[in-house]
Amino acid sequence: MSTSTHRGLAMVRALLGAAAFAAVIGTAGAGFAADKALLWVQPMRDHPVHRLMQAGFLNECKKLGFTCEVVGNPSATNYDVAATIPLAEAALARTHFGAVAVYGPGPEIYPYIGKLGREGIPVVTWHVLPKQGSVPGLKAATGEDITQAGTAAADAMGAKLGGKGVIALTQGSSNETENVMSAAFRAEIKARYPDITVLATQMEGFEPSAAASKAVGILQAHPDVTAAFSTTGNGVQTWSQAARTAGRKLVIIGMDYIRQNLDIVKAGEAYGLVAQPLYEEGAKTADLAAALAEGKTVPYLNPLPAKVITAEDLGPYYAILKAAGQ
Repeated sequence: MSTSTHRGLAMVRALLGAAAFAAVIGTAGAGFAADKALLWVQPMRDHPVHRLMQAGFLNECKKLGFTCEVVGNPSATNYDVAATIPLAEAALARTHFGAVAVYGPGPEIYPYIGKLGREGIPVVTWHVLPKQGSVPGLKAATGEDITQAGTAAADAMGAKLGGKGVIALTQGSSNETENVMSAAFRAEIKARYPDITVLATQMEGFEPSAAASKAVGILQAHPDVTAAFSTTGNGVQTWSQAARTAGRKLVIIGMDYIRQNLDIVKAGEAYGLVAQPLYEEGAKTADLAAALAEGKTVPYLNPLPAKVITAEDLGPYYAILKAAGQ
């Protein structure tokens, strides 16, 4: 517990007297159990990929003996920072958290990270690895090695295509994670598979039906497309649906081992997935935030490995989902 918190408790005791002080502690104990509480802030809270991250965080919190809370706009498709920040502020007003984890894939949430930092609250982010010093207030970051993941996807797809073909490349949105991954994918294809063409990157968005319609439009505009790579979690669903609608056979690689995506690969409707360490990111975030809450020093960058998995690799990932209650 911090010195300032001890001073605050002493002042409350002096003002209220012992009996009243005991009543306050009894009704607001969570607020004063300061350094054993962690907050997770995530716009688009209910996206299935995000729920898997949260499962890793919450399960690791229990192992560490921390009380943890998840807040964010309750949507699976709408990345709404403006609606999420008031929920975080409300949680911070009722509970003294030792550290806060903030999902930071884009600059729209960086000012809020800076605000928390100025208030003396340690902040960790995950799924992105911003350059140290580039986000004021950020103490640590964990996530996949984004460049390595994009490169691995390019190598797997290039080999599957036999070094020839046309690839459609889509993102959920323009953000630091997906931009870097797309650039790494494109660079690796150019370097190792010069006879493969990668189309200009397009944004598929996060709403499933609109994303599938966008993908169908790409296929109609480019009848020579033989493969698709998506850097967002629903991309395998987007492109498998588009391929069915258009009656096309595509080599599809997307992101994330959520159950729907594993089932699509298992059924042969997509070739593979970049197995982003989603559950592992959540757990590592809890480890880092807990250490900071206890006043410890942690490394700023904490990259985690990712690999491309295909149909024969799915078993361990179904097991992870089962363990996470998904």
